[in-house]
Amino acid sequence: MNDVHLSKLISYALRHAPWEFELEMDAEGWVPVEQLIDALHKENDWKSLTQEDIQRMIDASDKKRFEIVGGRIRAFYGHSIPMKILKIKSEPPEVLYHGTARRFMESIMENGLSPQSRQYVHLSQDIETAHSVGKRHDGKPCILVIDSLKAWNDGIPFYYGNEKVWLADTVPPIYIKNLADSRL
Repeated sequence: MNDVHLSKLISYALRHAPWEFELEMDAEGWVPVEQLIDALHKENDWKSLTQEDIQRMIDASDKKRFEIVGGRIRAFYGHSIPMKILKIKSEPPEVLYHGTARRFMESIMENGLSPQSRQYVHLSQDIETAHSVGKRHDGKPCILVIDSLKAWNDGIPFYYGNEKVWLADTVPPIYIKNLADSRL
């Protein structure tokens, strides 16, 4: 059983297309684990899948994309489904980071960060994660420094994703600096 393929399939089901798997998702993104397993059993590669297999995949992953609680599973972040997944506002750390392609810098510095095709803007708790994310779109990404605590204190909501990812509805440009321009 390949954990990477399982993670990608569950990501697709929980983040992007729950209706394709006939999953009944609540407002916080929770789905009964048994319902997900039943849906995946319809695919040849996953006929013997168990909850223990899913839990092992979650525990082995360093990205911590999912959680299982009380017989239900959800993706922490990354949703593109039309229904907005409700998150609880949380005070962020003083600074967060966002890795992006150089070609987007002018627009970001003028308009701020918006979620694009996702439900939330994804922010990283550390520079390394932001750099890794940014490299998906540009070999030499720009790392943005977000003055998240000041934004929070000014009324911009933030939401805890997991130990490496924070979420926001938007981040206005006033709270964004290019790391290259703000070296200590």
